[in-house]
Amino acid sequence: MAKQVIKVPDLGGADQVDVIEIAVAVGDTVAEEDALIVVEGDKASMDVPAPVAGKILSISVKEGDKVSEGDVIGEMETGAAGDVAEESAEVVAEEAAPAPAVASEEPPAPAPAAAAAEETEQELKVPDLGGAEAVDVIELSVAAGDSVEEGDALIVVEGDKASMDVPSSASGTIVSLSVKEGDKVSTGDVIGVIKAAAGGVSGGEGASAPAPAPAPAAAPAPAPQAAAPEAAHEPSASPKRDPHVERDHTPSAEVYAGPAVRKLARELGVTLNKVKPTGPRNRVTKDDLHAYIKEQVKKAESGAAGGVGGGIGIAPMPEIDFSQFGPVTTEPMSKIHKITAANMSRNWLNVPHVTQFDDADITELEDFRKAMKAEAEKRGVKLTPVPFLLKAAAAALREVPSFNVSLHNDGEHIVKKDYVHIGMAVDTPKGLMVPVIRDVDKKGLYDLAEEATALAIAARDGKLKPRDMQGACFTISSLGAIGGTGFTPIVNSPEVGILGVSKLSVRPEWNGKEFVPRKMLPLALSYDHRAVNGGDAGRFLTYLAGVLADVRRLLL
Repeated sequence: MAKQVIKVPDLGGADQVDVIEIAVAVGDTVAEEDALIVVEGDKASMDVPAPVAGKILSISVKEGDKVSEGDVIGEMETGAAGDVAEESAEVVAEEAAPAPAVASEEPPAPAPAAAAAEETEQELKVPDLGGAEAVDVIELSVAAGDSVEEGDALIVVEGDKASMDVPSSASGTIVSLSVKEGDKVSTGDVIGVIKAAAGGVSGGEGASAPAPAPAPAAAPAPAPQAAAPEAAHEPSASPKRDPHVERDHTPSAEVYAGPAVRKLARELGVTLNKVKPTGPRNRVTKDDLHAYIKEQVKKAESGAAGGVGGGIGIAPMPEIDFSQFGPVTTEPMSKIHKITAANMSRNWLNVPHVTQFDDADITELEDFRKAMKAEAEKRGVKLTPVPFLLKAAAAALREVPSFNVSLHNDGEHIVKKDYVHIGMAVDTPKGLMVPVIRDVDKKGLYDLAEEATALAIAARDGKLKPRDMQGACFTISSLGAIGGTGFTPIVNSPEVGILGVSKLSVRPEWNGKEFVPRKMLPLALSYDHRAVNGGDAGRFLTYLAGVLADVRRLLL
């Protein structure tokens, strides 16, 4: 008999993983490859197996500890070399894999290696999604057996505000797909497997792989000892039946859930027995957790959490059966519509809004714009009032930098920005979307006109990427020719200001001698009064109106 220290094996590059379960106890007899502990990293859990058969003498770790490759798990007592070999052979016998059958199955192993010399299979993974997580798979563009070229669309995914194609990273034949419509994927997730031409795969190592095959036959298992491996497995059989059910004495311990789900529940502070399971055998899944959290957030926002006002004293809206008044049709809101509604509710409740109004005399600006139309068309761009509004807003953000800030999450600091990115609200069939034009202060009117048009088209076609709608310092929402004399736009936090632009009207204005017709543009500036005071807002709106009245001021 000999003692052997048990160490954590190679974890595939993972470091400081959590010990979420102890699968054996001191005194247990285990076979080689039996699970000793279960560890969990960022995205997966795995069993740490026994390196040899033997008896557990001590366990050096406990649930909740963090371990890395090479750390000591415990100590075990092993038999002589001959005994270990004999036990291994008996384990093979117990699993209904007699020596003759194993020998007959081993020789064909070199065949895949020979095939790999001509072509190779590789995984297709989800590329960088610009920070989006768990986006929906809304369409499969290929099927198993299809031939694709590098860059061809494999699947179409949709996030909160945009959809995009996920292209193939190689040319070849689709072997299998790992996702289906309705699944959720994130950056790095496997989409499927493609068979592509190999880039010089060597078959030397593959040919030598079957060499160890005769080893199991070297020590035939005596029939009288066939029961010994069964006894060796008994102590670890109980944890293996369901290794994730009873690890503690909390109410959640009675719930059927995997280690990743339990870790997520701990991070979110959710008691699992409150979550409605939808998985096989009433198993709680991550989607069940997410659905539970969404339900709780919805209750809190509507003021219904715990039967009170959700902590803010707002009573929930009453439920009304509108069909009692006449015929009705109920349609589901689009995903973008729901996201917009939630964001607007959050911003309205959390941001103390103030809105200031003014009119900008853009008579000269409109005359100049119309005079430049022909030249703009030669450049292939349409010169609308939008690029002028963008340029004027950028100049105002530089002139009054207190608007080019955000409140820090700690509530005690203000983040000052040395860049000028402006969001542009676009009305689309799917709902309101806000693409962002970057470095507006550094671009000319033609460049802004071209970029604004391209982003508006992408928004209406549903082809905006998440990064196209991130990083704005300020937003412009223009009703254009739709109509109206004014409105109060809601600040799109973490921005601290938004400009609402209504329909141009021609009005008589007094010039000191007489009334003359002037083209007046109604402006409404909403701002977060926590970050911006009324004086700064007045200066901002006055400067903005002045620049629109005389675009030559942009040269100063």
